[in-house]
Amino acid sequence: MDATEVDVRRIVAELGSNNSSLNIDVIDCDPELADTAEFVEAYGYTLDQSANTLVVMGKSDPPVFVACVVLASTRLDVNKVVRRKLGVKKCSFAGPDVTGELTGMKIGGVTPIGLSEHMPLWVDRRVMDCERIVLGGGSRSCKVVAAPEILTALPHVEVVDGLAKDPPKVPPA
Repeated sequence: MDATEVDVRRIVAELGSNNSSLNIDVIDCDPELADTAEFVEAYGYTLDQSANTLVVMGKSDPPVFVACVVLASTRLDVNKVVRRKLGVKKCSFAGPDVTGELTGMKIGGVTPIGLSEHMPLWVDRRVMDCERIVLGGGSRSCKVVAAPEILTALPHVEVVDGLAKDPPKVPPA
C-alpha cells in the first residue's frame, strides 16, 4: 500500500465515522483490473455506478487545473463547460504523468478524496443522483464505494449542471 492509498483510507475512515449515512466501503481489487471497463466487468458494477475522476488542464500561462467527477457512462464536456468555467481558450485532459505529478495517483486509481486544496473539484450533477458510486481509491489496488454525498463532504467541491454529456449515439449497423 503506497502513501497516497494510506492517506485516502484514513480520510475515508474519518468521513465514515463522522457520517454513517455515507455508507462507505473500501474494496480491494486486482491492480490489473483497476481501469473502469475491466473493473465493472470483473466486480459486477455498472458504468452508471462508476464515477471517474479526470484531471483537466487549462492551457494558460501558468496552466490551471481542475479535477472533474463524472459517471463512466457519460463524457466530460471539456471543450465547452470545463473550458468556459476555467476561463481559458483551450483545455485538455492531463496526461498520466501530469495527473500523477498533481495527485500522486496513477490512472485507474485517481480519486477526488485527498486532493490538494488548491485544485478545484467539480462534480457532474448526475453523479449526485446515484444511490451509491464507485470511486478510485488512491491507488490501482482499491476502490471506494459510497453514497455520492461523500463528494460534497470534501473541501472545494462544486456540483455542476451539465458538466458531462451523454456519449454520441452509435447508428445501428
